[in-house]
Amino acid sequence: MSGTRALLQAVSPVNERVVWVSGHSATWARTLDGGATWQTGRVPGDTTLQFRDVHAVSATTAYLMSAGNGAASRIYKTTDGGRSWALQFTNPDSAAFYDCMDFWDSRRGVAVSDAVAGRLVILTTDDGGTTWRHPAAMPAAVAGEGGFAASGTCLVTLPGGRAWIGTGNAPHARVLRSTDFGETWAADTTPLPSGSAIGITSVAFRDVRNGLAFGGNVGDNNSRGDVVALTRDGGATWSLGGRPPFAGAIFGGTWVPGARVPTAVVVGPRGSAWSRDGGATWTAIDSAAYWAVGFASPRAGWAVGPRGRIVRLGGF
Repeated sequence: MSGTRALLQAVSPVNERVVWVSGHSATWARTLDGGATWQTGRVPGDTTLQFRDVHAVSATTAYLMSAGNGAASRIYKTTDGGRSWALQFTNPDSAAFYDCMDFWDSRRGVAVSDAVAGRLVILTTDDGGTTWRHPAAMPAAVAGEGGFAASGTCLVTLPGGRAWIGTGNAPHARVLRSTDFGETWAADTTPLPSGSAIGITSVAFRDVRNGLAFGGNVGDNNSRGDVVALTRDGGATWSLGGRPPFAGAIFGGTWVPGARVPTAVVVGPRGSAWSRDGGATWTAIDSAAYWAVGFASPRAGWAVGPRGRIVRLGGF
């Protein structure tokens, strides 16, 4: 039992035993025994905050990002296992809405907001979140463009300063990529559908060349269509992948680290599925509702969702 009934929207494993999750009502949870037991808490203050992203560094250190308009977008950090939380950033712009964050290491991180005044809003830190700043040149956006704060995975990083952002809610679903710790970005169009509440919800890269973009219509759980795109060149070009067996959008997806055969797992409000051929075909896991998924190893993964749902996955 997770100890909460809140909608959980993000998960970040440190290893097979230590995992952090986050969700609505200012909720966070942590396990130190691989999910046998969970410690659950709320960040003091505003209990309406929706922590739609979490990044775990260790058993004691983690970041939470809340999503929302204006000051509802915040970043917190704990270094004592959740006993206290330091507020590191409060969004000062009423037009901004932060969606996702990720970190290259314990000091360097990046976060992204929907577009404001024609540009996507980027934040970076190089001191563990003590200070956050905007790069000198933030990427130009198309009309209405932004991310989806569905699972905390519309933005992902790999070592060496590489990062990718998936977008939607615009004429085209794009992936932006950086090779310099978020200072500059290139944008590439994917074949995935886009439009109002439609686009890329999640991106996942198993190395600097092989990646997946996931999406769909986040407002229609019965929709059917193309929700997976593949790249073999780091995101410069994309092609369509196969359709998972469940309806609706994919909210979160990830590669399984250390799998014998490269394996990806996706989740959404209508189910979950896995692929061992780079996203060309998919096999159902179950039909329960999930918002996010993360793996520490082929033996240890966790999917999270509504009413405090946390399910352990393995065998990949």
